[in-house]
Amino acid sequence: MKRIEGGICAVRGVRAGGIKQGKNGLAIMVADTPGPASAGVFTRNRVIAAPLIITRQALKKNELKAVIANSGCANAFTGERGILDAQWMAGILAERLGCKPEEIGVASTGVIGRYLDKAVVAGQLDEVFSRLSDTEEAGRACAHAIMTTDTAMKEVAVELDNGVRVAGIAKGSGMIEPKMGTMLAFLYTDAKIPKKILDICLRRAVDKSFNMVVVDGDTSTNDMALLTATGYRDCGEEEFQEGLDSVCISLARMIAKDGEGATRLIEARVKGALTENDARLAAKAIVRSPLVKTAIYGKDPNWGRVVAAAGYSGAEVDQDRISLKFSNDNEEVTLVDSGRIVEGKLEALKGIMAGGEIVIEVDIGLGDHEATAWGCDLTYDYVKINAMYTT
Repeated sequence: MKRIEGGICAVRGVRAGGIKQGKNGLAIMVADTPGPASAGVFTRNRVIAAPLIITRQALKKNELKAVIANSGCANAFTGERGILDAQWMAGILAERLGCKPEEIGVASTGVIGRYLDKAVVAGQLDEVFSRLSDTEEAGRACAHAIMTTDTAMKEVAVELDNGVRVAGIAKGSGMIEPKMGTMLAFLYTDAKIPKKILDICLRRAVDKSFNMVVVDGDTSTNDMALLTATGYRDCGEEEFQEGLDSVCISLARMIAKDGEGATRLIEARVKGALTENDARLAAKAIVRSPLVKTAIYGKDPNWGRVVAAAGYSGAEVDQDRISLKFSNDNEEVTLVDSGRIVEGKLEALKGIMAGGEIVIEVDIGLGDHEATAWGCDLTYDYVKINAMYTT
C-alpha cells in the first residue's frame, strides 16, 4: 500500500467539485459507473438531522450515484420543513444527473436549528456542477467546501498493491465524539465489492477510527460516513479492509489534530485489558478527560489524571498492575511500572508534553486486549470559538 495524491478524485470513476463562500459551502461527488455499491453509518444522537433521514432511507433501497453536501447550515431540528429541504437538495442534483432523487445522498453541517437557505444552495449548484471533474484540484475544492471551523482540509488516498484505490475526505473540528463516524466523511474506492461486504467493512473501519476520536465529548446531530465503490477492479475483502482502515484512521487523526483551538494531538494506547471493550473504554476516557486535555495544553506533568481516567472509565482495572508511559517521536518516559511510581521523571515528562503529538500508553496488566483513541488538548481558544460560533 502507498499514499497517492488526488484525494477522492484519485479513485477511478469519481468526479467532484465544491465552492466555499464565507460560511456557506456546497460540495458534489459523483460516481460515474453504471452499478455503484454504497454503504453508510449515521449518528446515534436521537436528535437526527433531516439529511441523515433522507440518506438513510435512500441507502435501504438504492445505491448512491452522487452526494450533495452543504456547509453553513446543519438543517437539524427543523421538522417537516427540514425534510422537504433535504429532499429538494437531492432533487435538484438528480435532475442535473438524470437519475432518481432516491439515488442521491444528502449531507449538511453548520448551525443547528436554522432553516436551509435554498437560494444560496441553488446559486452555488450551477457553479459547482459546471466545475465537476476528476482532477486533484476538484477533489480539494470539494474537501474545502464542507469545512466549518476546520483549519485544514482532511483528505487522503492510498493505492493497494493490486492497484485498487481507496480515498476519503472528512470534516470535523468541534462537536466531536462520534458514536458511528465523524461529523462528515465521504469515502470512495474503485474496488468491486458487494454491498453487503462493503457495509461490513465500513462498520469495522469506522469502529476502530472515527468511533475512537474525541475532541469535546459532544455527539453531533449530523454525523455521517458514506462509502461508495465504483467497481472497476476486483479486490479481496481482507486487502480492501486494510486499505479502508488506513484511510479512516488517517482521517480520524486529522480530525483530532484539528480539534477546535487545539495545539497538540493526543494518542492514547491502552493494552493489557481483559476485553476489547475495556480497552476502548479506557482509551476514550483518557482523551475525553478535560483534566488530561488541559494538563497537556499547559505542559503540566500531572500524570495522575490519566490513571484516574482509566479508573473511572468502566473498564476492569487493578491499580497495582497499571503501567504508564508518555512518548513522542524522540523520547519516552515511564512514570508507573506495575503499580509502582517511577520517581524523578517529571522534567522529562514536561519536555515530551511540549511536542505537537503526544502518545500516552497505559498497560492495564490484566489481559491481552488493546485499543487506540485520538484526541487533542483543551485550550482557551476552544471556549472562544464556541462562545461566538453563531455570531
